[in-house]
Amino acid sequence: MGKRKRERTLPDNEAKAVARMLRVSPQKLNLVAQLLRGKKVAAALADLQFSRKRIAVDVKKCLESAIANAENNHDLDVDDLVVAEAHVGKALVLKRFAPRGRGRAGRIFKPFSHLTIVVRQVEAAA
Repeated sequence: MGKRKRERTLPDNEAKAVARMLRVSPQKLNLVAQLLRGKKVAAALADLQFSRKRIAVDVKKCLESAIANAENNHDLDVDDLVVAEAHVGKALVLKRFAPRGRGRAGRIFKPFSHLTIVVRQVEAAA
């Protein structure tokens, strides 16, 4: 019997990839995601390759996954892809305590983030 196939939420010229539970604050991850928005995928990959941010490695992996999804699952041309969306969501926050002076404790927050990248195929300018 089985379950019915879920309808596709994205248009036919788009593909996406999601990276969940990245160990970085959403604010820091958004700085890297801003580098990608609206760029062609080749330029976005080059920016991530030479970025000095630690999380750029995971963002690059997610972008490469979105490109592979577009190519293999949706038959889109890799050369015409642009990063349509790159949005960051908040995940859980681990709360820890560190010892401070005079017997007190200081709170330490260890936030996690989600990253969603949507790539879109645009027609080459004639």
